[in-house]
Formats: sequence, C-alpha cells, structure tokens
Amino acid sequence: MASVAPVVLLNEPAEIIRRSAANEEQNAKRGREFDYSEMTLEKKLDSSGAIRSTESHTKQILVVNGDKLERVVAKNGAPLPASDAAKEVAKLREATHRYATETAEQRAARLKEVQKSREDERGLVEDIQQAYSFALLPQEELNGHMCYVIQADPKAGFQPHSKDGKYLPKFRGKIWVDQAELQWAKVDVEMVDTISFGWVVARLNKGTHVEVEQARVAGDLWLPTQVHLRMQARVALVQDVNYDVTRTYRDYKDSSLDSEVARLGGGRSNP
Repeated sequence: MASVAPVVLLNEPAEIIRRSAANEEQNAKRGREFDYSEMTLEKKLDSSGAIRSTESHTKQILVVNGDKLERVVAKNGAPLPASDAAKEVAKLREATHRYATETAEQRAARLKEVQKSREDERGLVEDIQQAYSFALLPQEELNGHMCYVIQADPKAGFQPHSKDGKYLPKFRGKIWVDQAELQWAKVDVEMVDTISFGWVVARLNKGTHVEVEQARVAGDLWLPTQVHLRMQARVALVQDVNYDVTRTYRDYKDSSLDSEVARLGGGRSNP
C-alpha cells in the first residue's frame, strides 16, 4: 500500500487565503454545471428571538443552456399537490422552449449577462484577499478534517474592484481551510456595521450573522452544503424583521449526465 505524504503546513495566513481562494474560484466555475437540491427552513423571530412562525420549501436547481432554473418540489415537508407540481414542470418546459427558439442575438445577450455575473463573483473572491488583515489562529478539526483557522478583520483604506466588494468592510469573521486540500470548509462572518439598500428602502443591521459550510461533493470538487443566516433588518425604516434561515444543499449531479435536464431538452453551455 502506498503511503500518504504528510501535509506540509503553511504558516502565512495570506498565502493560505491566496491558494485556497484560487481553489474556491475553480470550485465555483465547475459547480455552475451541477444540478442540486436546495432545502430552505425559514424561521420568523420576534424582537426577543422567540420563533413566531416556521416555513420550509425544497427546490430542484437545474442547469439548462447556461442558466440556472428552479422548481419547487415540496413545501413544509410535504410534496406539492399534483396541480402545483404540474405548474412547476410547465414553467421549466416554457423556459427550455424559450432557449430552444431564441435567436443567435438573444442567446448572445443572455450569455453576456451570465458571464458578467460570473466575472462579478470572481472579482468578489479577489477583493476578499485585499479587504482583510488575516491572522492565523490555532488549528481545529472540522467534520474529520484538520483545518487552518484564519481570522479576517477589515483593512483600513480598502478600495473595492467588484460590484459587491463595497460591503466587505462591513463584515469580520473566520475562515476554516482544509489543510490537506486547501479548500474553504467553513466561513463564519458577522456584520460589524449597518448596510443600507436604496434610499430608506431596507437596512441590514449590525449583528447579522452568516455561516457557510462546504464539503467535497464530487471527486475533488468542494461546494456548499449548508448556509445559516441570522438576520436583523428594517424595511422602509419602519418594520423590523428578524429571520433565522438555514439552506441545505445536497444531491449534486453533473448536469450533462442528469436525465431530468435531457428530458427538458436542455444542455451544457459554457459562455
């Protein structure tokens, strides 16, 4: 039996982030061609944090002709009624028919928007490397993997280059990086300042907390398995809203091998 080479540990947090961010960018690129299931559990909270109501829904996400399409398959733990399920399938068929009949100009315009969105994602990952001062904390084991733990604090004077990079100084947190594969296993961030959207339209309050967990889902590909958001916000500066939302991702499949996509008439597209 061949021996496994020992992991050579790194001691520069910025270098760990640089290498793992490059892997994260590749994961995102490859992951765009994967279908998956997404289950959302949403708890509405009162001002004391007690649960006022709970709702859940499960979606199937399909990659068709370069776009992500979705259909709801369950609500509150129960499959959709047959009539509602048929409507969801009809929406997918309508979308795939639209792709099949679009002109070359329409397709080029659509894929241009898809490409712009992907460039924004890449730019945000690059901005993360510049927006924070990184410090290496004691290593930890997470889900059976030894991880670097890196503290990220906003860096003074940061100038964003991506669309959403301007929000990065509003957050601080930690990143768990798998030592053997240099993959982001977990990201845990908290808002340290308020974010406003539009002119007195909505405000995301200080203290909002986001936690993302990732794992190997196919070969050496790492993708999100769970996102947990605890949000404190105000809408129109009048109504306070507090939510605890958990999204779980599973059943990742290469869309080119997914029989559901084939039945809908879709295919892979790499703009």
